[in-house]
Amino acid sequence: MDNGRLRFVDASDRTDIAVQLASREADREHTAPPVGIEGGGTWRGNRFSMEGVAESPLALAQTGEPYRIALRGSAGATHASVRGTLTNPFQFRQFDLQLALRGDDLEDLYPLLGLAMPPTADYAFDGRLRRDNQVWRYTGFNGTVGNSDLSGDVRVDVSGERPDFHARLVSKQLDFDDLSGFVGTPPDEPDPAPTRLLPETPYNLTKLRAMDADVVLKAQHVEAPPLPLDDMDAHLKLEAGLLRLDPLNFGVAGGDVRSTIRMDARQERIDTRADIAVRGVELARLMPNAALAEQALGRIGGDMDISGHGNSIAAILGSANGDIALGMGSGRVSNLILELAGIDIAEALRFLLTGDRQVPIRCAFADFSVEDGLMRTRALAFDTSDTIILGEGTINLQDETMDLLLRPRPKDRSLLSLRSPLRVSGTFVDPSFRPDMKALGLRGAVALALGSISPPAALLATIETGPGEDSGCGGEYAK
Repeated sequence: MDNGRLRFVDASDRTDIAVQLASREADREHTAPPVGIEGGGTWRGNRFSMEGVAESPLALAQTGEPYRIALRGSAGATHASVRGTLTNPFQFRQFDLQLALRGDDLEDLYPLLGLAMPPTADYAFDGRLRRDNQVWRYTGFNGTVGNSDLSGDVRVDVSGERPDFHARLVSKQLDFDDLSGFVGTPPDEPDPAPTRLLPETPYNLTKLRAMDADVVLKAQHVEAPPLPLDDMDAHLKLEAGLLRLDPLNFGVAGGDVRSTIRMDARQERIDTRADIAVRGVELARLMPNAALAEQALGRIGGDMDISGHGNSIAAILGSANGDIALGMGSGRVSNLILELAGIDIAEALRFLLTGDRQVPIRCAFADFSVEDGLMRTRALAFDTSDTIILGEGTINLQDETMDLLLRPRPKDRSLLSLRSPLRVSGTFVDPSFRPDMKALGLRGAVALALGSISPPAALLATIETGPGEDSGCGGEYAK
């Protein structure tokens, strides 16, 4: 202390704090008056300012006793307020404080604390902060990130080569947009006319290698319109640039999407492997149109096993190799959907004017091979009591384009039925659906192939085929 000033220095973490002290009125008679504090300096090499109240400097002579403080500080857009006790404040190695923390982006904590957080929306937390030498704990905290609530416990051990971040987090209501920084899209990023759907923002390799982590996040409800997500259960492990999400599970439309993802960022190009299992997803809840959804019934299942390399989601999928297969067993669907898909003008107009009806689904499946980001159909079919639709073509994950031909074969008769094949093309952002009159000549060849259609054997195990005579997925069909 010199002329009402105190200075705390810790060269090990580049901390240099200088404060101006001013005496305040004593709280009780015969006690040393507290002091007002105003000052700042650097924390881990970053500038900050602070103000508040602390016990009398005379209490500093009692090095074994807790020293009470109540401070507010700011470093850029990050603001904190603390109240509690320090043990031996000159060393700043042990304390027990209540910490309220808020800011514009959790990513801003990286230069302050060395924690490699993704971009987020604004946040605010309040919890108990303790430090015991090289171990920091932030426990029992509650708060928000964007539109999501978040609570839990965090422990950070800075004694090793890298900070070791350990967290157990819970959210009752999670806005999925608040997690978009994890996949390379900053939350609420303005993009009024996107030309691509897959995130192209590269991951920061330095941050992925800057710390180790073990984080569990459970969300009881997830808001992600138009996606019908229900809940989430994720366990993230990061060690020296090797990241694992095992599991990354979502409740989706009454079913589950269960994933295991491995991302190796120890080299200059991230190698990624994803195993994804889809089970029991309800067809009706996937439909954005409520009226049509009321006429849909069935559950979807399947498996995706892909690997790729690159430093963004777009690059990883654009180089992907593997297999993608989805299917559905027996169910029901709106006949209007089928008639519009088949461009049956008379039937479509009749349903639009007089109402819709349900059509039993016998089987539906899509099986793709994936090579260098190009998905090629191995099998694509949709079979109902009214219509069989066979498809073929490609989906390009690299340039986000598609070229699929859907060939409907009606099982009823209609005088105005065009029943031309339907071409699905364009980009993910701007797809187009149009009749392909040039493909009409292929109808005879397609009909010959319809005597028997069967999904891949491995796909059968993932879908609910259901009971009844007309529920077979594959087998002989009416001539």
